[in-house]
Amino acid sequence: MDLARAAAEEAAAPGVVGEHIGVVSEGDRVVTHYFEAKEPGYRGWRWAVTVARASRAKNVTLDETVLLPGTDALLAPEWVPWSERLRPGDMGPGDLLPTEAEDLRLEPGWTGEDEPPPNSVVSEELADAEDAELTDRPVAATSRGSIAAVADELGTRRARVLSRYGLYAAADRWDEAFGPKTPMAQAAPATCVSCAFLIPMAGSLKQAFGVCANEFGPADGHVVSLAYGCGGHSEAAVMPVPPKPAPHAMDTMRVDTYSLRPERDGGSVPDEADGASEDLGHS
Repeated sequence: MDLARAAAEEAAAPGVVGEHIGVVSEGDRVVTHYFEAKEPGYRGWRWAVTVARASRAKNVTLDETVLLPGTDALLAPEWVPWSERLRPGDMGPGDLLPTEAEDLRLEPGWTGEDEPPPNSVVSEELADAEDAELTDRPVAATSRGSIAAVADELGTRRARVLSRYGLYAAADRWDEAFGPKTPMAQAAPATCVSCAFLIPMAGSLKQAFGVCANEFGPADGHVVSLAYGCGGHSEAAVMPVPPKPAPHAMDTMRVDTYSLRPERDGGSVPDEADGASEDLGHS
């Protein structure tokens, strides 16, 4: 035990090795001593020192010293790769977000052969003209016949474009943020498809999405669903106003007084009961 404590104190900082809390036999002439760890932030951890004695030897030797967590130890959360921890809005100025070569959200923008002419989709004459033109440019030229070169010739300048999976994933995000099921759209007078502030999009997504250009709207500058809507609709002022309900017939702002027993000499008309009693008295 003394050898184990000395080894733990040598590996740890002074004063952080606590009381001896147990010993476990690991095999023939091999045991592990456990000591309480008092380091800040290591609640429930313990120093484990394994010592052994060789066969027919008189001296005990040290095997290893390690800090191990106990049953109620305070542990760090399970490590998650950065690609799974990243959330929208986490990137800041200067941050770079590399994409994988086999990213499911992307696909080749042009599937031409990556070989020189004549097997390339670029003809030999066009390749020679391109070489002659690029010699006068100070920028680096892409290899002839590559996907990037073909994309440059076609005017797209993109070696990869969004795949169908990438389009669906983007559509789901946009529809969740500015879609027809949001509280703003539920209370809107009309949808964005009839709003003049909607800027149409290009490509296949134009059938379901556009960009809001109303500076006073909650989705200004954002991609919105055509079924989304807000109170800033361009035709909200000219839409028919729902009819107002008729006012209540009873006037509750004035107090009317009613006498339970009207006076006869005061000019009030007697009721039928009083008149009947007078007729009976005369008779």
